Amino acid sequence: MEIKGSAVKSIKDFVEKKYPNDFNNWLNSLPDESRAILNSPIYATSWYPMEVAAVTPTRKLGEMFFKDVKKGAWETGRFSAEMALRGVYKIFVKATSPSYIIKRASKIFVTYYSPTELMVANSDSKSVVLHITKFPVPNKTIEYRIAGWMEKALELSGCKNIKIRITKSMTMGNDITEFSISWS
Repeated sequence: MEIKGSAVKSIKDFVEKKYPNDFNNWLNSLPDESRAILNSPIYATSWYPMEVAAVTPTRKLGEMFFKDVKKGAWETGRFSAEMALRGVYKIFVKATSPSYIIKRASKIFVTYYSPTELMVANSDSKSVVLHITKFPVPNKTIEYRIAGWMEKALELSGCKNIKIRITKSMTMGNDITEFSISWS
């Protein structure tokens, strides 16, 4: 399974920006293969192996900076959304409805992870249910990262009281991963 370089770069940028004094400690704590990717130029449009380029570095930053892998993954997802949805995209996010943004997630999702499929299972003006129906190597860390990304995208669109629950997960043996999302 692969992840887009822009997502990998956001992990590195997250640590550099939020924990600059500990960046080298984090980088040196990674396995050689992960460190080699993060020490090299990361090309936004290139594809990288998901486990070594994203999962392992995210787990390590979760352990080091949050004492919680879930929190670390969630926060890197939020940071990634903030970086991706700035400038002209920020204006677009603010000008459209939250439902529209989340419905567009299925098109955005496949530009970050390959091969994968995400679909809208149900939606109304204050909630949406999304299903990941194809993700050959399910991973809880990546699910949390995706949830954090969606949360920040909704915040940027003006939503309040955002609740995101992963109600089904391929990592737990379900056929799909389901995100139940609501806001006010």
